[in-house]
Amino acid sequence: MSSERPGALASVRRYSASSLTGVGVAGVVLFVLALVPSLADGSIVNRLTQLFSLLVLAVGWNLLAGYGGLVSIGQQAFLGLSSYIVLYLSLHGVLAWWGAPLAIVIVGLVSVPISFLAFRLRGSFFAIGTWVIADVCLLVVAQIESLGGGAGASLNDLNGYSPTTVSNVTYWVGLTIVAATLIGTALLLRSGFGMALVSIRDDERAAEATGVNVARTKRIVYVLSAAICAGAGALLILANLEVQPDSTFSVQYSAFMIFMVLVGGIGTFEGPIVGAIIFFALQQWLSSYGVWYLIILGAVAVIVTLWLPKGIWGAVDPTNRRSLVPLRHRVVLNHDGAAPLARKGEVP
Repeated sequence: MSSERPGALASVRRYSASSLTGVGVAGVVLFVLALVPSLADGSIVNRLTQLFSLLVLAVGWNLLAGYGGLVSIGQQAFLGLSSYIVLYLSLHGVLAWWGAPLAIVIVGLVSVPISFLAFRLRGSFFAIGTWVIADVCLLVVAQIESLGGGAGASLNDLNGYSPTTVSNVTYWVGLTIVAATLIGTALLLRSGFGMALVSIRDDERAAEATGVNVARTKRIVYVLSAAICAGAGALLILANLEVQPDSTFSVQYSAFMIFMVLVGGIGTFEGPIVGAIIFFALQQWLSSYGVWYLIILGAVAVIVTLWLPKGIWGAVDPTNRRSLVPLRHRVVLNHDGAAPLARKGEVP
């Protein structure tokens, strides 16, 4: 797509050869993934479902911190709330698979009043404050005996289905959540709201001076990030068929999110995808090594931070010219209205 007039000195384009190729490849990958349950055994299906939940978490945290500039270490609050909402709905007659989208919407609504509390803090105080909010959510949920209290509870309404059916349907629910998350995030970043979001991250005062409603934009991205993380929480309880407060609200999920985004490339669309795949591979490879698993993860994070401060995707595409999705406006300069220059200027 381009905006170009004959004889014009410049034109604006939204697509490039790499982004068109990326969109085509993404469509093929999505089609193949949809066929996995009929082509592979149950262990592969279950592992890919785990990868889906990690990918959704990485995208949600990157949207908040990488594009919105809001570093949170409490997004596990929304993951845990979503899992428990699915459990609550299942206890009241809503099939868990249908409860997942409802939980995402409910968590998004719940995050609105929470945002008014969180946004009273800034910088490092905001980060610590979100962690405190997550712990408060844990303590409240642990007091509800009908949801299992501190011991947690099992999701029993899927017991009437065969294990294969549960595994396959949960996989497709996870794939739907991933596709909706990635497509929705791409459309958001392509919009004027996405440009306002990036301007706030780069310079909040300058963005406000140009007419951007900073408070409203931050609140919207906070709510959207909460809803995305809620999708991962719904998927986790569907995959595990049980939930327990200490594990579901654990700060380790924030550590996972930060690791995936920093390793993959913060503030890029492709970075969280790369980071999630790398983290998942390390998790599968090192999980049997006990404490060494955490040591190696920490070492990888330190090495990437020191040697590749923009993450792996940032090293692959340092000038944002190989983006696999058409997110940027590209200003193409022409020679006397003829062929475009070899190097193209870009504006976000």
